Amino acid sequence: MPLAPAPIPNEVSFAIYITGFAIVVAGLIYGAVLVHLPAHWIVVGGVVLVGVGILTGVKATRQKDSPL
Repeated sequence: MPLAPAPIPNEVSFAIYITGFAIVVAGLIYGAVLVHLPAHWIVVGGVVLVGVGILTGVKATRQKDSPL
């Protein structure tokens, strides 16, 4: 009988999620630079995407609350 894989701790899972999201954001910022968008809009878009990434990362990796 095969053993089930060990669960990944939430800190590691969150770090992997944020790392992947940061790579996506960096690619989008690079693309925006290549199409010559104004720098202030690139910064605004980057800040918004980082905020969305943190919120979705926390939501995806948080543990369920235990019943009282």
